[in-house]
Amino acid sequence: MSFLTADLIDRHGDVLASCETQFRQYGGRKLFHGPVRTIRTREDNALIKKLLGEPGSGAVLVVDGGGSLRTALLGDMIATSALEHGWAGVILHGAVRDTMALGRIDLGIKALGSNPRKSAKAMTGAVDVPVTFGGATFTPGHWVYSDDDGLVVSPRQLP
Repeated sequence: MSFLTADLIDRHGDVLASCETQFRQYGGRKLFHGPVRTIRTREDNALIKKLLGEPGSGAVLVVDGGGSLRTALLGDMIATSALEHGWAGVILHGAVRDTMALGRIDLGIKALGSNPRKSAKAMTGAVDVPVTFGGATFTPGHWVYSDDDGLVVSPRQLP
């Protein structure tokens, strides 16, 4: 499916949420979409690594990392695992690392910024709970669409 988020807003704006947070593109895939899966955690990527190591079936993992840029929640090894397990993308309200390598991986990756510091590995957080940032709520099972203009969230897959 080919789409532009601006066109989706023009056609379906009454049912879509637009995320106001300004993310940077880090992955090799600039246009991506899929059903939402979520994690809420802070400076700990153990749940992220675990979930992205399981079959993704074209889903997009949305991580509410509390906006922290102190540690990276995703690097090239976890991103490669996500690609190998069929995930469409990862959106991090937090930081990544290994940015040059991430750009060569055919996975949608958006984050607030980068930091080379590793995160904790304590398995803290919650999986598949609604997360909210940038004026948009990401609910597991809803759909997210991402391109260079931003993110839009829909309660259903769009035609």
